[in-house]
Amino acid sequence: MDYIRSVKLEKLTDELGYAAGLSAVKSLAEIEELELYSPVTYFAGENGTGKSTLLEAIAVKYGFNAEGGSLNYSFSTKETHSELHSVIRLIRGIERPKTGFFLRAESFYNAASYIEEADGGSGKLLAAYGGISLHEQSHGESFFSLVMNRFTGKGLYILDEPEAALSPSRQMSLLIRIKELAEEGSQFIIATHSPIVLAYPDSVIYELTENGIVRTVYEDTETYGVMKAFMDSPQRMIKHLFEKE
Repeated sequence: MDYIRSVKLEKLTDELGYAAGLSAVKSLAEIEELELYSPVTYFAGENGTGKSTLLEAIAVKYGFNAEGGSLNYSFSTKETHSELHSVIRLIRGIERPKTGFFLRAESFYNAASYIEEADGGSGKLLAAYGGISLHEQSHGESFFSLVMNRFTGKGLYILDEPEAALSPSRQMSLLIRIKELAEEGSQFIIATHSPIVLAYPDSVIYELTENGIVRTVYEDTETYGVMKAFMDSPQRMIKHLFEKE
């Protein structure tokens, strides 16, 4: 299911501030559109290339709150998002999702607070998140509870670095949950540094580099290459790193 088919940059302006200088944004200006039709699409790449900024712009343009949450969340603690959403156009699919969620690892605490306040002690809203206050669980437990209980079929899920809250084994469990939900008509767009989270088969992977946005395969990503080199010979890698100092 493709609730968002593609994204297109309508104009590149200096009013975007720092976002105008990001390689991902410059690259988006040079292509007709970036296709997002796959049930699972990834943005991978180094810090500073613009993957989170692009993901955020897509989420905000679709109607999600900039700090995360579902489509009906309307809270703000501090506006830090760019204006990129104002100059992109989303080509949407024929059907609309029945549900959705925008996860930002850095502001999930704020979203959890909003959920608790909106619940008002009734427990009705919290029931959709496992029935336990997200603040009474560890960061990893609360995020996994969100995925297992709040995420359902026919949903649009935009996730920014979900691995920040999850152990390696939980990241593997996340892949299982993504597969279940994709088979139930859900669409995922994910920005990640994790070689585990990135390993979903038959996904579309865009690597954001200093040279722009490049569609690639799992084994050719820098994320996979660096981790494989380290795990193949950690002592040699450590020795090499320390000799550089």
